[in-house]
Amino acid sequence: MQRDAVVRKAYRRVGIRASRYDGMMTNSSFLGRMALRLFWGLSEANYHKYITQAFRGIPAGFDGKMLEVPVGTGALSLPVYRDLPGADITCLDFSEEMLSKARERAAAMNLFRLKFLAGDVGRLPFADNTFDLVLSINGFHAFPDKPAAFRETRRVLKKNGILTGCVYISGQNAVTDWFVKTFCSYRGYFTPPFDTLDSLQDKLRLLYQEVQVTNIGSFACFTCQR
Repeated sequence: MQRDAVVRKAYRRVGIRASRYDGMMTNSSFLGRMALRLFWGLSEANYHKYITQAFRGIPAGFDGKMLEVPVGTGALSLPVYRDLPGADITCLDFSEEMLSKARERAAAMNLFRLKFLAGDVGRLPFADNTFDLVLSINGFHAFPDKPAAFRETRRVLKKNGILTGCVYISGQNAVTDWFVKTFCSYRGYFTPPFDTLDSLQDKLRLLYQEVQVTNIGSFACFTCQR
């Protein structure tokens, strides 16, 4: 089975069982909190640091054009969008099941101005220089064609536009690396190879004029200006 099909099948499962996924992503369920600590090495305090850093690249009061890829179920990003009433936001995902959950969440939050679109980050359906900001929360470690994903997210950014978000990096926590290899990659949720902190910084510096990268355990949070 081609990797794209493996990933699509994996995230179909996640979409169907979205409540379990959201419980971990938002640190709001008992099993989710246990998974964050056991497999991701994130204490309560470090989880909140990770979330803060993951979204820090979005300027306060941002009112430009934004692309989020992938939006997933919207559990992390949609609450942020309530505070950006002037922003023109497009949410894209490879998985129709994940998009369906995100649409439901947006409707429940009265975020009817958001646009949702199914698509592949490796072949974004937008013209060059379309967006002021591209947000990718936990996306690059899942994308099957990472070079294409890095090229495309840069291509659709305007000059001086911002790429920001977070990604899993290897080499920071042995338990996390084992879990990613034996479960996440095996089941299709993540796609190797994975960057280290140093290789991610090097890659982003080749693409962007200003790059800031920090890490909380096995997650790197980045803000880059084209």
